[in-house]
Amino acid sequence: LPAGLSQWFPALEVLDVSGTGLAEMGTELLSLPCLHTLLAKNNRLGGPGSLPKGLGQAPLARSLRVLNLSGNRFSEMPPALLQVRGLRSLSLGGNRLHGIPPDIQELHSLEFLYLGGNLITAIPPELAKLPSLRYLVLCDNKIQSIPPQLAQLHSLRSLSLHNNLLTYLPREILNLVHLEELSLRGNPLVVRFVRDLTYNPPSLQELAGRTVKTRNVPYAPSDLPDSLVRYLSLASNCPNPKCGGVYFDSCVRQIKFVDFCGKYRLPLMHYLCSPECSSPYSSASQSSTSQSESDSEDEASVAAHRMQKVLLG
Repeated sequence: LPAGLSQWFPALEVLDVSGTGLAEMGTELLSLPCLHTLLAKNNRLGGPGSLPKGLGQAPLARSLRVLNLSGNRFSEMPPALLQVRGLRSLSLGGNRLHGIPPDIQELHSLEFLYLGGNLITAIPPELAKLPSLRYLVLCDNKIQSIPPQLAQLHSLRSLSLHNNLLTYLPREILNLVHLEELSLRGNPLVVRFVRDLTYNPPSLQELAGRTVKTRNVPYAPSDLPDSLVRYLSLASNCPNPKCGGVYFDSCVRQIKFVDFCGKYRLPLMHYLCSPECSSPYSSASQSSTSQSESDSEDEASVAAHRMQKVLLG
């Protein structure tokens, strides 16, 4: 960037240096107190010194609202960006990012986050601590699962997850009450019908705990060690309404497809206490499964009106 920039244009509000081959941005930026939009797309930024030192303490950190660094060479999100607390829009698409730092939660004012076209494999739960986030773009990455904490993004309107490695969605995603657009095309959950079933056999302690709970065996805190009393208090009820069982650490993780908008079926993760809850060889469990599926579909239909657009194809 040219020297004396802040002297020539002290009231500069928008600066676009996209496609200029820029490899670093100098300290002249730091003293632009009115700059609210900085566009530096399709350059060679990403190496050491790409961003000016002291960015977090400069006037620019207080004025900047829109920052676009897409199409550069960043392999990680620069820590200095996380100190620009007033950012409302941040674009780092088409870089070489392998992850999202947990400190992303510091950008409390962020409304638009574009991280598509990177190498991201996981989403940190801390991303859910952005109360103003309305548009989240994570398409064209290598993401395999969605943390259920994302259901806390109550302001979210659009979630783009197409062209990743997702095989299921957490059930909590139905709690995104303001979501209008969900893009999922190009994921395994769409291109093939997934029915995963995993189950770790329960330990002897869990079997004993299940027996105590399901048969209502009476006990008092004085009868058992404190650790076992605490353990018994952690029992989870099986969500199958026909089962009545409980589980502690060992449960069935199963994919269940529920209707969305009367047209699409989305795979959501749910848990059962044992494989028998969903076994096709037991008439009792078969009716239980049907009931459970019906319940899930009812829940989905209640939430369906919240989804105006689901992009799967």
